[in-house]
Amino acid sequence: MEAIFSRGPSLNNRLAIAIVLSIILIVVDNKLDGFQSTRMFLNSLMSPLQYIANLPSLMLNASADQLTSQQQLLEENKRLTRQMLLASEKLQRFDVLSRENEELRELLDAPVSRNMRKIVAELMSVDRNPYSRQIVINKGTLDGVFLSQPLIDDSGIIGQVMEVSTTNSRVLLITDVTHSIPVRSLRNNIRFIATGSGGKNEVFLEHVAHSVDIAVGDVLVSSGLGGVFPAGYPVAKVTYVDKDEGREFARVTAEPLAELDRIKYTLLLELNP
Repeated sequence: MEAIFSRGPSLNNRLAIAIVLSIILIVVDNKLDGFQSTRMFLNSLMSPLQYIANLPSLMLNASADQLTSQQQLLEENKRLTRQMLLASEKLQRFDVLSRENEELRELLDAPVSRNMRKIVAELMSVDRNPYSRQIVINKGTLDGVFLSQPLIDDSGIIGQVMEVSTTNSRVLLITDVTHSIPVRSLRNNIRFIATGSGGKNEVFLEHVAHSVDIAVGDVLVSSGLGGVFPAGYPVAKVTYVDKDEGREFARVTAEPLAELDRIKYTLLLELNP
Protein backbone atom coordinates (compact mmCIF):
# COMPACT_ATOMS: atom_id res chain seq x y z
CA MET A 1 0.00 0.00 0.00
CA GLU A 2 1.51 3.32 -1.07
CA ALA A 3 1.46 6.38 1.11
CA ILE A 4 -1.01 9.06 0.15
CA PHE A 5 1.57 11.88 0.34
CA SER A 6 3.86 10.11 -2.09
CA ARG A 7 1.55 10.99 -4.95
CA GLY A 8 1.68 14.34 -6.80
CA PRO A 9 4.43 16.43 -8.47
CA SER A 10 8.01 15.60 -7.90
CA LEU A 11 10.21 17.50 -5.50
CA ASN A 12 11.88 19.47 -8.27
CA ASN A 13 8.56 20.55 -9.66
CA ARG A 14 7.37 21.56 -6.19
CA LEU A 15 10.51 23.66 -5.68
CA ALA A 16 10.06 25.39 -9.01
CA ILE A 17 6.40 26.13 -8.28
CA ALA A 18 7.31 27.55 -4.84
CA ILE A 19 10.02 29.77 -6.33
CA VAL A 20 7.65 31.12 -9.01
CA LEU A 21 4.91 31.80 -6.45
CA SER A 22 7.41 33.55 -4.17
CA ILE A 23 8.60 35.79 -6.99
CA ILE A 24 5.01 36.63 -7.89
CA LEU A 25 4.15 37.46 -4.27
CA ILE A 26 7.29 39.62 -3.89
CA VAL A 27 6.49 41.57 -7.07
CA VAL A 28 2.86 42.03 -6.10
CA ASP A 29 3.78 43.18 -2.56
CA ASN A 30 6.52 45.49 -3.75
CA LYS A 31 4.74 47.08 -6.71
CA LEU A 32 1.08 46.92 -5.73
CA ASP A 33 1.44 46.87 -1.88
CA GLY A 34 -1.22 44.23 -1.89
CA PHE A 35 -0.32 42.57 1.42
CA GLN A 36 -0.15 45.64 3.67
CA SER A 37 -3.39 44.91 5.47
CA THR A 38 -2.42 41.27 5.83
CA ARG A 39 0.99 42.22 7.21
CA MET A 40 -0.60 44.63 9.69
CA PHE A 41 -2.99 41.92 10.81
CA LEU A 42 -0.19 39.45 11.29
CA ASN A 43 1.91 42.02 13.19
CA SER A 44 -1.03 42.79 15.47
CA LEU A 45 -1.59 39.11 15.99
CA MET A 46 2.04 38.46 16.84
CA SER A 47 2.66 41.54 19.05
CA PRO A 48 1.44 39.91 22.29
CA LEU A 49 3.72 36.98 21.62
CA GLN A 50 6.61 39.36 21.01
CA TYR A 51 5.84 41.24 24.24
CA ILE A 52 5.72 37.96 26.17
CA ALA A 53 9.01 36.91 24.58
CA ASN A 54 10.63 40.21 25.54
CA LEU A 55 9.15 40.26 29.05
CA PRO A 56 12.07 38.47 30.78
CA SER A 57 14.54 40.86 29.18
CA LEU A 58 12.42 43.87 30.20
CA MET A 59 12.15 42.60 33.77
CA LEU A 60 15.90 42.07 33.98
CA ASN A 61 16.57 45.54 32.60
CA ALA A 62 14.06 47.09 35.00
CA SER A 63 15.61 45.27 37.95
CA ALA A 64 19.09 46.36 36.88
CA ASP A 65 17.91 49.97 36.50
CA GLN A 66 16.24 49.83 39.90
CA LEU A 67 19.38 48.46 41.55
CA THR A 68 21.48 51.08 39.80
CA SER A 69 19.13 53.86 40.87
CA GLN A 70 19.12 52.57 44.46
CA GLN A 71 22.91 52.40 44.51
CA GLN A 72 23.09 55.92 43.09
CA LEU A 73 20.65 57.11 45.73
CA LEU A 74 22.71 55.49 48.49
CA GLU A 75 25.91 57.07 47.18
CA GLU A 76 24.17 60.41 46.78
CA ASN A 77 22.82 60.12 50.32
CA LYS A 78 26.31 59.40 51.67
CA ARG A 79 27.75 62.32 49.73
CA LEU A 80 25.06 64.69 50.98
CA THR A 81 25.52 63.41 54.54
CA ARG A 82 29.26 64.14 54.34
CA GLN A 83 28.57 67.58 52.93
CA MET A 84 26.05 68.25 55.69
CA LEU A 85 28.53 67.22 58.39
CA LEU A 86 31.25 69.39 56.86
CA ALA A 87 28.85 72.30 56.61
CA SER A 88 27.73 71.75 60.20
CA GLU A 89 31.34 71.71 61.41
CA LYS A 90 32.11 74.90 59.49
CA LEU A 91 28.97 76.51 60.90
CA GLN A 92 29.98 75.58 64.45
CA ARG A 93 33.46 77.00 63.88
CA PHE A 94 31.87 80.11 62.42
CA ASP A 95 29.65 80.51 65.48
CA VAL A 96 32.65 80.13 67.81
CA LEU A 97 34.72 82.58 65.78
CA SER A 98 31.79 84.99 65.70
CA ARG A 99 31.42 84.87 69.49
CA GLU A 100 35.17 85.28 69.98
CA ASN A 101 35.15 88.21 67.58
CA GLU A 102 32.37 89.85 69.58
CA GLU A 103 34.34 89.29 72.80
CA LEU A 104 37.44 90.84 71.26
CA ARG A 105 35.43 93.82 70.03
CA GLU A 106 33.96 94.31 73.49
CA LEU A 107 37.43 94.12 75.01
CA LEU A 108 38.87 96.63 72.58
CA ASP A 109 35.89 98.93 73.11
CA ALA A 110 36.23 98.75 76.91
CA PRO A 111 36.34 102.16 78.64
CA VAL A 112 40.12 102.29 78.92
CA SER A 113 41.79 105.64 79.28
CA ARG A 114 43.36 107.03 76.13
CA ASN A 115 46.83 106.95 77.64
CA MET A 116 46.41 103.27 78.51
CA ARG A 117 48.19 100.68 76.35
CA LYS A 118 46.10 97.58 75.76
CA ILE A 119 47.34 94.01 75.26
CA VAL A 120 44.84 91.30 74.36
CA ALA A 121 45.67 87.91 75.89
CA GLU A 122 44.00 84.51 75.64
CA LEU A 123 43.41 82.01 78.41
CA MET A 124 45.78 79.02 78.31
CA SER A 125 44.89 77.09 81.46
CA VAL A 126 43.15 77.27 84.83
CA ASP A 127 44.83 76.30 88.11
CA ARG A 128 43.36 73.03 89.38
CA ASN A 129 44.17 73.78 93.00
CA PRO A 130 40.77 74.14 94.72
CA TYR A 131 42.26 76.55 97.28
CA SER A 132 43.56 79.08 94.76
CA ARG A 133 42.06 81.08 91.93
CA GLN A 134 44.72 81.49 89.26
CA ILE A 135 44.90 81.29 85.48
CA VAL A 136 47.65 81.28 82.85
CA ILE A 137 47.53 83.57 79.80
CA ASN A 138 49.50 83.40 76.56
CA LYS A 139 51.42 86.68 76.93
CA GLY A 140 54.76 87.25 78.67
CA THR A 141 57.76 89.54 78.85
CA LEU A 142 58.22 89.34 75.07
CA ASP A 143 54.83 91.04 74.78
CA GLY A 144 55.56 93.66 77.44
CA VAL A 145 53.75 92.00 80.35
CA PHE A 146 55.07 92.88 83.82
CA LEU A 147 54.42 91.92 87.43
CA SER A 148 51.24 93.26 89.07
CA GLN A 149 49.86 94.33 85.69
CA PRO A 150 46.04 94.56 85.96
CA LEU A 151 43.66 92.61 83.73
CA ILE A 152 40.03 93.20 82.79
CA ASP A 153 37.40 91.60 80.61
CA ASP A 154 34.43 93.32 78.96
CA SER A 155 32.58 93.47 82.32
CA GLY A 156 35.17 94.36 84.94
CA ILE A 157 38.48 93.69 86.65
CA ILE A 158 39.76 90.11 86.62
CA GLY A 159 42.95 90.29 88.66
CA GLN A 160 46.66 91.02 88.31
CA VAL A 161 49.79 89.32 87.00
CA MET A 162 51.70 87.46 89.72
CA GLU A 163 54.34 85.59 87.67
CA VAL A 164 55.83 86.39 84.27
CA SER A 165 57.81 84.23 81.85
CA THR A 166 58.89 84.96 78.31
CA THR A 167 55.76 83.69 76.55
CA ASN A 168 53.08 83.33 79.25
CA SER A 169 52.06 84.70 82.62
CA ARG A 170 50.22 83.55 85.72
CA VAL A 171 47.34 85.72 86.89
CA LEU A 172 45.92 85.99 90.40
CA LEU A 173 42.13 86.45 90.24
CA ILE A 174 40.36 88.88 92.56
CA THR A 175 38.53 85.94 94.19
CA ASP A 176 41.76 84.31 95.43
CA VAL A 177 42.09 84.40 99.22
CA THR A 178 45.45 86.17 98.95
CA HIS A 179 44.18 88.95 96.73
CA SER A 180 42.89 92.37 97.83
CA ILE A 181 41.83 95.39 95.82
CA PRO A 182 40.89 98.93 96.99
CA VAL A 183 37.37 99.79 95.84
CA ARG A 184 34.77 102.48 96.36
CA SER A 185 30.99 102.50 96.22
CA LEU A 186 29.72 104.08 93.05
CA ARG A 187 26.66 105.34 94.91
CA ASN A 188 28.33 107.29 97.73
CA ASN A 189 32.13 107.02 97.12
CA ILE A 190 32.79 105.21 100.42
CA ARG A 191 36.03 103.24 100.18
CA PHE A 192 36.52 99.57 101.08
CA ILE A 193 38.99 96.74 100.65
CA ALA A 194 37.63 93.78 98.65
CA THR A 195 39.35 90.50 99.50
CA GLY A 196 38.93 87.19 97.69
CA SER A 197 36.89 84.49 99.40
CA GLY A 198 38.44 81.55 97.60
CA GLY A 199 35.13 80.81 95.90
CA LYS A 200 34.40 81.16 92.23
CA ASN A 201 32.28 84.29 92.34
CA GLU A 202 32.53 85.97 95.73
CA VAL A 203 34.63 88.61 97.48
CA PHE A 204 34.45 90.02 101.03
CA LEU A 205 34.56 93.63 102.13
CA GLU A 206 36.99 93.87 105.03
CA HIS A 207 36.42 95.80 108.28
CA VAL A 208 33.09 97.41 107.40
CA ALA A 209 31.68 99.28 110.38
CA HIS A 210 28.02 98.81 111.25
CA SER A 211 27.38 102.51 110.70
CA VAL A 212 28.69 102.51 107.11
CA ASP A 213 26.10 103.22 104.42
CA ILE A 214 26.23 100.15 102.21
CA ALA A 215 23.37 98.16 100.70
CA VAL A 216 22.69 95.20 98.47
CA GLY A 217 23.00 96.22 94.84
CA ASP A 218 25.74 98.82 95.36
CA VAL A 219 28.30 98.72 92.55
CA LEU A 220 31.94 98.75 93.59
CA VAL A 221 34.63 100.18 91.30
CA SER A 222 38.39 100.40 91.63
CA SER A 223 39.44 103.42 93.69
CA GLY A 224 42.89 103.79 92.15
CA LEU A 225 44.62 103.61 95.54
CA GLY A 226 47.64 101.33 95.84
CA GLY A 227 49.00 102.13 92.39
CA VAL A 228 48.09 98.78 90.80
CA PHE A 229 44.57 99.10 89.45
CA PRO A 230 43.53 102.28 87.62
CA ALA A 231 40.53 104.09 89.07
CA GLY A 232 36.99 103.72 87.84
CA TYR A 233 36.83 100.13 86.63
CA PRO A 234 33.92 97.90 87.73
CA VAL A 235 34.87 95.29 90.31
CA ALA A 236 31.81 93.78 92.01
CA LYS A 237 28.20 94.24 93.10
CA VAL A 238 27.14 93.88 96.74
CA THR A 239 24.96 90.80 97.22
CA TYR A 240 24.75 90.41 101.02
CA VAL A 241 24.91 92.73 104.03
CA ASP A 242 24.65 91.47 107.62
CA LYS A 243 25.00 94.10 110.35
CA ASP A 244 24.87 91.79 113.32
CA GLU A 245 25.74 93.86 116.38
CA GLY A 246 27.17 90.78 118.02
CA ARG A 247 30.10 91.00 115.64
CA GLU A 248 32.79 93.62 115.55
CA PHE A 249 32.23 94.39 111.87
CA ALA A 250 29.40 93.94 109.41
CA ARG A 251 29.55 90.96 107.09
CA VAL A 252 29.40 92.14 103.46
CA THR A 253 29.87 89.97 100.36
CA ALA A 254 29.88 90.95 96.71
CA GLU A 255 29.85 89.18 93.36
CA PRO A 256 32.55 90.09 90.81
CA LEU A 257 31.16 91.68 87.66
CA ALA A 258 33.78 89.95 85.50
CA GLU A 259 32.82 86.44 84.39
CA LEU A 260 35.73 84.71 86.10
CA ASP A 261 34.49 81.19 85.39
CA ARG A 262 34.10 81.87 81.66
CA ILE A 263 37.27 83.74 80.80
CA LYS A 264 38.39 83.40 77.19
CA TYR A 265 40.10 86.68 76.39
CA THR A 266 41.50 89.29 78.73
CA LEU A 267 42.87 92.79 78.37
CA LEU A 268 46.09 93.79 80.12
CA LEU A 269 46.35 97.46 81.01
CA GLU A 270 49.49 99.56 81.11
CA LEU A 271 49.49 103.23 81.94
CA ASN A 272 51.94 104.87 79.58
CA PRO A 273 54.43 107.22 81.26
